[in-house]
Amino acid sequence: METSGHSLEFSVHRRNGARKETGMAVHVVRLGSPRSADEGLRLGTVRRPPRGVPKAEHASRDFYDVWLPELAPSEALVKQGLHASDERMWGAFMKRYRAEMKRPEAARLLALLAAFSRQTNFSVGCYCAEEARCHRSVLKALLQEHGAKLG
Repeated sequence: METSGHSLEFSVHRRNGARKETGMAVHVVRLGSPRSADEGLRLGTVRRPPRGVPKAEHASRDFYDVWLPELAPSEALVKQGLHASDERMWGAFMKRYRAEMKRPEAARLLALLAAFSRQTNFSVGCYCAEEARCHRSVLKALLQEHGAKLG
């Protein structure tokens, strides 16, 4: 299957009738950064597309292949996160984001991505320069809690 010039490979081997998973994983990246050779399909878990970048160039300019705003913080929460100037405020942001990701739609997506991570490489990301102060650090933890294999 081809998507935006990137092929998706599903690599599962069977031995004695049981599935054996290979080294597939989900990677957490900064959107717009150069892609690594093994990161696979790139999902943009951001509220808005990149400014000034035509939709047809999102993938070729290393932003994302598929936009998945359902895993981004709500607009109000994005603003809160951007203004989190200390650990207390950042902790409040993380708590609210985790609460948003407990919604049934988001929880199902997290479970789906966790399952995919055991079958194929792909990546999720955001634009923020510092992962530690970005929702993608929380998203990484949430994916791991849902059983995702991280790269």
